[in-house]
Amino acid sequence: MTQPARQESRPLGVVWIDSSYSVMSLGLGRALKEQAWVHIGRESPRDPPSSVILCANSVEGLSEGVKRVQEASAEAPILIFGLHIDLPLARSALRLGARGFIHAGMRPEQIVRAVKVAIEGELVAPRELLRYLIAYEDPVDLNILSARQREILEIVVDGMSNAQIAKRLFLSESTIKQHLRGAYKLLSVKNRTEAARLMRNGG
Repeated sequence: MTQPARQESRPLGVVWIDSSYSVMSLGLGRALKEQAWVHIGRESPRDPPSSVILCANSVEGLSEGVKRVQEASAEAPILIFGLHIDLPLARSALRLGARGFIHAGMRPEQIVRAVKVAIEGELVAPRELLRYLIAYEDPVDLNILSARQREILEIVVDGMSNAQIAKRLFLSESTIKQHLRGAYKLLSVKNRTEAARLMRNGG
């Protein structure tokens, strides 16, 4: 394996590719060879890696793989490599502490750029991931709402105005507004549109 003195001539340092698939490993190694000293294998390199590319084809077993790499090299950022843009896999990777997600559809120069960005401390993820996270965010815990707040928000989902809600529940409009303000604060939202979306996702 490389000596620390040699790493200076490769801007990305030592990149550890952890994969049980030789074709993946060879392709990644070829993409990075001009910019990094590449170490391929399940065992960590002798010299501390600047980053780790962990190959995974599903969410199953991902947690174990990330934990194993973190124990072997706690300081190195981890990039999860998939065969395609697998958004559930990318989402799980970020939640487990990985620095980002890359895939086989990327060009070699994009792989190099992704590793560089991860080493610099930034997140690396497909643009599609943000839209996915917004569409499939975890349901909110509606138990934090009072019974009255939840009742009012359920009517908000139906598109009724504050005046209509007040008439339906035999309450004043100012009371409805007060309950809504309290609910917005608990749900960390700014308006009835965001609150209604959370109600639909959570309930």
